[in-house]
Amino acid sequence: MPIEVNGVSHETDEEGYLVNLADWTRELGEALATEDDCELTDAHWEVINFLREYYEEYQIAPAVRVLTKAIGKRLGKDKGNSKYLYELFPYGPAKQACKYAGLPKPTGCV
Repeated sequence: MPIEVNGVSHETDEEGYLVNLADWTRELGEALATEDDCELTDAHWEVINFLREYYEEYQIAPAVRVLTKAIGKRLGKDKGNSKYLYELFPYGPAKQACKYAGLPKPTGCV
């Protein structure tokens, strides 16, 4: 099911993840979030940008446990915990944030 941003149609899979990772833009991330009734704040973008950097380095989207630990190392213990991440991404921090970041669904996510 495609999503349209600025007059350009982008292909998504049956769960709404981008098919072509190179299509991603910040505006597209915002549009994906809007479809889930989620308004992205600076705190959301901090996690999304972290995920994009992580993916660029390791070529994999981290599962929630790995994400939590890695965010704790980079952004501090107050942000590197499940409670904080689930407040931002209630449908699953790794799964939902990866979707908005234009990344594939993390391994091990249902």
